[in-house]
Amino acid sequence: QVQLVESGGGLVQPGGSLKLSCAASGNIFSIYVMSWYRQAPGKQRELVAHITSGGNTNYADSVKGRFTISRDNAKRTVILQMNSLKPEDTAVYYCNADISLITSTLTARNYWGQGTQVTVSS
Repeated sequence: QVQLVESGGGLVQPGGSLKLSCAASGNIFSIYVMSWYRQAPGKQRELVAHITSGGNTNYADSVKGRFTISRDNAKRTVILQMNSLKPEDTAVYYCNADISLITSTLTARNYWGQGTQVTVSS
């Protein structure tokens, strides 16, 4: 009923930039918090950044000042602009959102995208 589709991952050199996008589709009534998580090999999935429907943002300490999260509510998308990338940013990045459906407007459920690989290497 809901799909989150990420795009924009790839290979980039240290110090470079990438922009990740995530588009939500389906029988959506409302989208609340939208987030980006990442999971590096052998490590737990961690929160990178999130943004509320009102535009309030929060970032992991490791990405503050380098990454920027934004959203377009009309297009149901969330963007992660990543600058000054480091090898330790290498991970699979996942989009996550709390969404209520047209068929159940009072109940929000949590949804995940399929992930997109980001590799920072020279």
